[in-house]
This record gives sequence, structure tokens and C-alpha cells, in this order.
Amino acid sequence: MVLVAVFGAALLIAVLLSGLAARTVLSTSFLFLVGGALVSDGFLGLIHITPESEIVAVTADLALFAVLFTDGMHVSFLKLRASWKNPARALGLGMPLAFVGMALVTHYLVGLDWTTSFLIGAVLAPTDPVFASAIVSRKEVPAKLRQLLNVESGINDGLALPVVLVLIAAAGPSSGHAEASFGKIGLELALGLAFGVLLPLLVNGLARFRLLGAEPKLQPLLPLATGIILYALCHLTHANPYLAAFSAGAVIVAVSPEAKTAFEPLGEALAELAKFAALLVFGALLTPQLFGDLSFGGYVAVFLAIVLIRPASLLLSLIGTRFDRREKLVAAWFGPKGFASVVYGLLVLQAGIPQGEQAFTLIAVCIAFSIIAHSSTDVPIARLFDVDDLAGIPDKDDDGTVARQR
Repeated sequence: MVLVAVFGAALLIAVLLSGLAARTVLSTSFLFLVGGALVSDGFLGLIHITPESEIVAVTADLALFAVLFTDGMHVSFLKLRASWKNPARALGLGMPLAFVGMALVTHYLVGLDWTTSFLIGAVLAPTDPVFASAIVSRKEVPAKLRQLLNVESGINDGLALPVVLVLIAAAGPSSGHAEASFGKIGLELALGLAFGVLLPLLVNGLARFRLLGAEPKLQPLLPLATGIILYALCHLTHANPYLAAFSAGAVIVAVSPEAKTAFEPLGEALAELAKFAALLVFGALLTPQLFGDLSFGGYVAVFLAIVLIRPASLLLSLIGTRFDRREKLVAAWFGPKGFASVVYGLLVLQAGIPQGEQAFTLIAVCIAFSIIAHSSTDVPIARLFDVDDLAGIPDKDDDGTVARQR
């Protein structure tokens, strides 16, 4: 109950400060991260959570599923078919470059073996648009930029997972995750994709029967029920839930735009709640001891991961595209590490590989600094695109009167 009370208090504070956060470098995500750290064993000691605690894996898993489910609903197949080249560049060139770059930095600066170094590169390769919400959610920001970041972050989670599992196996783990073969990994991905496509199609077909259908006030619950069934089905069959979530969201918006419209307010609210809960729990893991366990070389690796490896890899992948210089720099900067990296990092820790604890420490610190850096800069950078009325709160002139939207 202490954790529930802390979450409620943090949520109240975040809501009350959300208007200020929408205008400044203050971030609601950062508030939950700090809140979790303050109430953990490292500071006030109100809650006792370790990386092995079941609540850590469960909240991270649910949050990633919910975020990817709602992210998938932002994908338009028609628009994607017309402009698939930019996301393909980011995924086919930028992501492998970031993966290899992080592995090299980890090996030479931290001293981990090559397998573990490449494992860390795979865990930190996925990006998360949640911590750049002012960029990816504002219509004033160029659509091609928003689409690039959304599609890249939605797909790279699923692409990274099989690499993570294979490298965990190669590193000599002792858990069940280690025994994953290429065939098993392929089957999990294929099942996730199949469930993500077929279940929404089935539900949409049922909803169109003459004697069936949801009344208006219950329509938002139809995609929610689909998501709940999909989550349970994936875990019962060991299908990849993250690929299933993203593909299901994309299918729903393709076959039933009205369902997406009805569900969007509820879905975004639920995704925010799941995100905040995961951040609070993850923040509880960020004790002074964890930061103290990371070597100087580890901190240099974290710094390079955020300010050099991701930006350089994406800038290289966007050479020759129609993005202008400002758009390229924004896209390159916003590669925050998020829930996928948290979940995959926990897999590494729980697998019992020889250098698993060192790997998790580096991963956790990198995620924490990435959240701080990216969630506190999205609003200022969004203003470069003349974004007004952030979060529905109009700007004010110097005399205190509400400024007119341009």
C-alpha cells in the first residue's frame, strides 16, 4: 500500500505541475523517476524494491505493451507506404550503427567482453518516443519528422529483441531465456505478428455483425478488450507481446478508424498511467550504490551513447534525404532509451550471465540520464518549430494577456 500511496501522491503532483512542465524543461517523467528514487532504500526507505522484484518486470512489461499499443494507432499505412524510405534508413542503417558503436565503446571503455558489449549495444539500440512527447505528438512539428521517430521507435523494439535473446544465450546464461534458438525466436516473433494482426481483424468482424456492436459509451472499451486479450494470449503462448501490441494498434486504425477515435483519449490516459508506474518503480532501483558501482569509463560510455553514438548514427543514415538541417539534428538528438531497454536490461540481469550485473548497471544509468536529457529538452526544441499552445495552454504575452495563436 505504501507504493500505491506514493504513486498517487506522485500522480497528483505531476498533474498539478503538468501545465508548467508543458512550457519549461520540467518533465513529469523526471518527477516520477526522482520520486521513485527518493522513496527507495537509497534515500527515505519507504519502499523496498530490487531488480529481482517481480513488480519491476511486470510494470515495465505492461508499460511497454500499453505504449506500443497506442503508438501503433498513430501509424497510417497509406502514409507509410508513401514515405517508408526514411524509417527504413533509420532502422536498416542507423540502428545497426548505434548497436555496433555502443558495443565498441562498452568494450574499450568499460572492459566488458565482446559478447556482453554487443548485448548492451542491442539493449540500448531501441528508442522511445514517450520521452520526446512534445516532438512526436504536435501537429506543428513536420509530419515526416514525427513519423520517422514514431515508426522507428515502434519497430526497433521488436527488431532488437531477437538479437538480445541470442546474445544472452551466447553469453552463457543460466535462465530459460538463454535456451532460445533462432527457430524459437522466429516463432515468437511470427506468433506475435500473427496475433497482432488476426485478433483485431476478428474483433472488427464481430463488431460488424448486424446483431452485435457496441453502444457509443462503451465503444472505447472494444480496443481495450482487444489489447487485454492480446496481452494474455501472448504470455500464454510465449509470443512476442511487443510486436503484437504495435501491429495490433496499426491494424485497428487501418480497419476501424472510428474505434481508434473512440479509444484514443482512454488509451492515451492508460498508457500515461502505465508509463508513470514503470518510471516510479524503475526510479526506486536508482540508488546511490547503483550509480557508485559504475566506473568512470562507464560514465564516459553513457555520455557518448547519448550525445554521440545515437546522433551520429542517425545523421549518417539520413544523408541524401529531404530533411533539412534542423530536422536532421532534432531527429538525431531524440533517441531516448525507454521501456524496451528497461525490459531487456532486466532480462540480462535475470539471466545470470557472468557480467550481467555490470551490464545492468551501465544500462540503468544510461536509461536514467537519457530520460532526464530528452524529456527535459523536448519542449524547448519543439518551440524551434513555432509550436504554440503546448498541452492546450495558450502562451502569454509579456503583459500577461493570452497571446493569439499564429
